[in-house]
Amino acid sequence: MYTIGTAGHVDHGKSALVKALTGIDPDRLREEKERGLTIDLGFAWLKLPSGQEVSIVDVPGHERFIKNMLAGVGGIDLALLVIAADEGVMPQTREHLAIVDLLDIRRGLVVVTKKDLVDGDWLALVKADAAEVVGGTTLEGAPVLTCSAVTGEGLDEMVAAIEAELAQTPAKRDIGRPRLPVDRAFTVAGFGTVATGTLVDGSFELGQEVEVVPGGLRSRIRGLHTHGRKIEKAPPGRRTAVNLPGIAVEELRRGMVVTTPGWLRPARTVDVRLRAVSYLPRAVRHNTEVTFHTGAAEVTGRLLLLDREELRRGESGWAQLRLQEPVAVVKGDRFVIRDPNDTLGGGKVVDVHVRRHRRHDPPTLATLEMLDRGSPEELVRAALARLDPVELAELSRQVELPSDELQATVTGLTDRGEVVLVGGPPLGDESLVATAAGFASLTARVREALAGYHRERPLRSGMPREDLRRRLGLQPRPLEQIVGLWVEQGDVREHAGALSLPEHEPEASPAQRAEASAFLAALQSDPHSPPTDRLPDPELLAYLEDRGEIVRVSDGVVFGAEAYRQMVERIVSHLREQGTITLAQVRDIFGTSRKYAQALLEHMDEQRITRRVGDERRLRKA
Repeated sequence: MYTIGTAGHVDHGKSALVKALTGIDPDRLREEKERGLTIDLGFAWLKLPSGQEVSIVDVPGHERFIKNMLAGVGGIDLALLVIAADEGVMPQTREHLAIVDLLDIRRGLVVVTKKDLVDGDWLALVKADAAEVVGGTTLEGAPVLTCSAVTGEGLDEMVAAIEAELAQTPAKRDIGRPRLPVDRAFTVAGFGTVATGTLVDGSFELGQEVEVVPGGLRSRIRGLHTHGRKIEKAPPGRRTAVNLPGIAVEELRRGMVVTTPGWLRPARTVDVRLRAVSYLPRAVRHNTEVTFHTGAAEVTGRLLLLDREELRRGESGWAQLRLQEPVAVVKGDRFVIRDPNDTLGGGKVVDVHVRRHRRHDPPTLATLEMLDRGSPEELVRAALARLDPVELAELSRQVELPSDELQATVTGLTDRGEVVLVGGPPLGDESLVATAAGFASLTARVREALAGYHRERPLRSGMPREDLRRRLGLQPRPLEQIVGLWVEQGDVREHAGALSLPEHEPEASPAQRAEASAFLAALQSDPHSPPTDRLPDPELLAYLEDRGEIVRVSDGVVFGAEAYRQMVERIVSHLREQGTITLAQVRDIFGTSRKYAQALLEHMDEQRITRRVGDERRLRKA
């Protein structure tokens, strides 16, 4: 699936060409029709001789509407650089071409329109100028065609050239993370809010849950349309309209992104590889206020050059953009920056959610170079240097590699011992990836933490899992995976939710053993109404509980283990025979007080042995 975009100076015939090719007038606004001037984005589609349909985005050419042009040109696969034969190359021809070049659009046609208005010699001169102007850009060497939207001459050749170029154009990638940059939102009677854009990086399906970012709006896709037809699944690369119930059209704005929930965090700082346009007479200076354009978004920000004071025309350098508003952008996205009058430059986003860097700092510049040009292994190592450990799904977001390439890279690093894989194989989104050094350090930290806990609480069987999680600063799910590997490797022992070193055994001192013996004897002397006014130290109680010698049914009531077992068995037997039991009956059966009977029954409720119904207890069903 492909999308074509027009580019070129105002009134050079872009919209007329689209209408002649498709039969669809892309100028949808009344003001556009009245003035004969494209103001905002227009849309159409073209059926090629092969039967393949391609989307077309028609952009405004007037310099006042460059920001609208930028909102539509970002997702295109093939550019049609339109030059009117009667005027030739003009200022917005050069600016639009520069934008196409900065966005790294590598397929295109140079289309000289209005050939019916000039003679052959003049047409040849304009064709020569057109071929020259694209030199040194991504469209260098592109076919130069001539046509007339009025007479239709040259249109068949143009369609054939489009098909030939697209046959050599790689299809849009599908990495399972669909993004629809919203370039238009409107309401359809009976359906509600519809958002349109060019879908990239994944597919949408009917009923799929989606999130709009920035903003965190949630919806579920009720309808999908492309080229005027209903569809059940929208593939990447095509113009797509998405019906979003539960979201008001006023809540959407151009530049938001519709995607799957939970993974795309809007950024306010991005590191970029920036190239200045080649035709501006002045340099791009450090600390300049600019507008940042990516996808369909436009955000004001400040440009911080990291390796120089100014970027002269045609030069490239490292920079950071600090944005006034969050924007939904990911590593690898292309962008353009402008000031109020001119396009200044553009390039590629190499990192997002970054901290402020020291300028002219060699390690920082080396890291940026690696993020831009590094091999998959280098990218994975760099991500792990910041996020160690990290789940595979998050690692994929950080390095922007296709899932099969990422899995192969992680597997290779694991085989060489550089990486430890927790929770696999097979690899899945929740698999935890850590550097071998980072995992060894984490293991050393947990052993040190457990050793300290054992020294402080020698009577405890181990540290509660939640306490360990907080000490290590891990989230619950990664901790579960890591503990499993530690237990498997013999680094840690687990017992009843507590973690200990394998060699640890709780040990009471002679004085504590004497106190424990006296307490157990007291429990046995009155097993159904044990003393509550002289409980041992909490550590000693926990020790006895871990050893299975007592059962704490509440903060102040402790039974001997054997007495507790017998009482529970007797209550269960009664319930099987009678069906119900009351607190008063339990009190009378054991000749105890209400306090002990109530504590025992509430504990049995907590253990899911019984359940309370009014003033009675019943056995829980298995």
